[in-house]
Amino acid sequence: MRRYSRLRYDLVICILLGYLISTIPGYFVGKYYENKYSSYVEEHTVEDGDIGGKVNDGTFHAESVEDLLEHDTFTIDSPGIEYRNKGAGYYHGAYMYAVTLPSGEKIAARINTENVTTTSDSIYSGNSILPVGKVIYADLADDKYFLEQIEHNEKLSRTDFYIDMLGNAEKYSEEDYVTMPKVIVQVIFGILGFVIIHSIGSKFGLFPRFFKEKNKQKSEWD
Repeated sequence: MRRYSRLRYDLVICILLGYLISTIPGYFVGKYYENKYSSYVEEHTVEDGDIGGKVNDGTFHAESVEDLLEHDTFTIDSPGIEYRNKGAGYYHGAYMYAVTLPSGEKIAARINTENVTTTSDSIYSGNSILPVGKVIYADLADDKYFLEQIEHNEKLSRTDFYIDMLGNAEKYSEEDYVTMPKVIVQVIFGILGFVIIHSIGSKFGLFPRFFKEKNKQKSEWD
């Protein structure tokens, strides 16, 4: 015979009440972060010419690894959306693309896609001018899984550095920015609400206790 376990009625009631209680602080936390999002975006918006920003007239257009290493900041011209199609992966939590330089060399780059500009009306034709970037030295080979991801088409020319074209422009979407703290607060208050409600109910005899007290029997030697 199959035995089906059922959740105790008192636990179901306390879980539901705990959830209802948690929606109140969750609502206010959500509203707080909704109102704060515009300032958060402003803090993570970079000026033209800065790392992760759009290029300006003074931005150097690198064509080779040698150019990258000889300049503090630069941009790269990439055909169409090729920079998105040559491979990508996460390196220590940072999402990187395999970018092909005009010289044919390939390097890894973090890219602020919001500030990619094009020389054509279509993103599929002409060149994509990537945001302003700089060289960051790192041993990419220390993450074998990352290399497998980003090199699934072709090998990188260098794995001792990557290009940061994101800078301080990295930011969450509004949904993620609001949802994450809201969920955390609701979980905390939901657990607290569950514990408090069940404790009160147990004290007044409405719910059974989690742990029943065992009657201690005296031994014949007492």
